[in-house]
Amino acid sequence: MNLFQLEEKIWFWALLVIPAIILLFILLQIWKHRAQKRFANKTLLKRLSPNQSLFKSILKLVVFCLALASLTIALVNPKIGTKLETVKREGVDIVFAVDVSKSMLAEDIAPNRLEKSKQLVTQIINNLASDRIGIIAYAGKAFPQLPITTDYASAKMFLQNMNTDMLSSQGTAINEAIELATTYFDDEEQTNRVLIIISDGEDHSEGAESIAEQANNDGIRIFTIGVGSTKGGPIPIKRNGIVLNYKKDNNGETVITKLDEDTLKAIASEANGEYINGENTIEVVDTIRDILNKMDKTEFEAKEFADFKDQFQWFIAFAIFFLFIDVFFLERKTAWLKRLNLFNENM
Repeated sequence: MNLFQLEEKIWFWALLVIPAIILLFILLQIWKHRAQKRFANKTLLKRLSPNQSLFKSILKLVVFCLALASLTIALVNPKIGTKLETVKREGVDIVFAVDVSKSMLAEDIAPNRLEKSKQLVTQIINNLASDRIGIIAYAGKAFPQLPITTDYASAKMFLQNMNTDMLSSQGTAINEAIELATTYFDDEEQTNRVLIIISDGEDHSEGAESIAEQANNDGIRIFTIGVGSTKGGPIPIKRNGIVLNYKKDNNGETVITKLDEDTLKAIASEANGEYINGENTIEVVDTIRDILNKMDKTEFEAKEFADFKDQFQWFIAFAIFFLFIDVFFLERKTAWLKRLNLFNENM
């Protein structure tokens, strides 16, 4: 849980205008200096424009940029949680095990299997109410990504950062993902426990079905979602988004990876679950929602910050203050500015 929230982070892109303005100012000063040098010498220029001040121009630029930065932060709308509350929630504990092996780069389902998996999990999370969730990444080994939490925003952030290079050990060890998932659940809290495995079903491990059965004996139901096509597709090797080649086997033949629904169905069957084809996102989300709605919800405590209050008004005030200085205070040369003379100019 976070005490501090940013509501509209997309507005941070507006800050890129500031370096652009600074660069434009520098180029303008260089051009002005060269143009003036061609027109007259330095002594004559001072006599013709005695009030010309580089310092004043820089000061106006700094004040304007501060006003722009304050306005941008106001649009982002930072919020502060004023107190921490313990609230009662009802739900199911759900762990997502996402396959990040190289075969998930196959593009037989758009945009590729891994990105499709991320879309599926994101949409499932978007349709949850108060369930707790955790995330596991697995390939040749299983790796904990996010422990059980109610912080859906963090879960989606961790999810988007998952890729096929995050685990050095390649292969697909579904059994390790199941074993790791069993450690996610708190034995002291008798919640309904769900493990959702998102994979193309290629399993290079042994005993996944027996481990799934054992997990079910511990009260965990396993649902599997298959991504990919049974027809299959090659595994592209890309650099900067451009396909350089396709993965080859030891004989130099292009590897064709296929969705193995039988393995995923067998695992789900052993753990009192269900296999779902992941091609249609809406159907997957609806199916998972119906499954969860039929489960008994367990009450648990969750701490979260309440009474988040908007703070944008402070930054709007700062922006108005800086604009006031820029427009009304720096428009003409003032006595205090002459005395300040930080750049030792003859103003």
